[in-house]
Amino acid sequence: MSLPNILTLSRIPLMFAIVGLLYGSWQGAATLGFVLFVIAGVTDWLDGSIARKRGVVSNFGILMDALTDKILMIGIKVAFVELNKVNIFLVLLIIGREFLITGMRLVAASKGVVVSAEKAGKQKTVTQILAIGAFLLADMLSRDWAAWFALDLGSLVRFLDQGGLVLFILATVFTLTSGYRYIRKYGHLVFTEN
Repeated sequence: MSLPNILTLSRIPLMFAIVGLLYGSWQGAATLGFVLFVIAGVTDWLDGSIARKRGVVSNFGILMDALTDKILMIGIKVAFVELNKVNIFLVLLIIGREFLITGMRLVAASKGVVVSAEKAGKQKTVTQILAIGAFLLADMLSRDWAAWFALDLGSLVRFLDQGGLVLFILATVFTLTSGYRYIRKYGHLVFTEN
């Protein structure tokens, strides 16, 4: 197995670790969770960069990169629902769109059509990453740094939590609008015979 594929697959155990750390009650758990989220982002960038430089872009890599990204993000979002950071309805809208578009991509691929990422889909992804990052950063500051450095970070934590929620709502809007655009552009591949 190539290094890019190993880096891609590493995001699945990272998701379990991050979610576990969200529930960790020991000092440093939230900081480690935030650091692992950053590492997951770095591996996402790194696996693509290495694969392109070495010319080892494969169908497995393309499929698994998208799939592991979705698993990572969905796992953390589900934990945020249980931790009362986000509303289940927003998460279900995002998950529903992800399954619908992934299914549409698979049907399109079976017909020899590649449904590549578009600008709206990339906006959705970046906004989701920023929202999750804001929530994890707020958690890190309130649970670890405030105690370690004897600081009152309440205002900053509230700002990050509220900013994370605004970004999450915006990400949901981007998710739905990009999903609609994909369906408009490629829906005929799924909803017509042949």
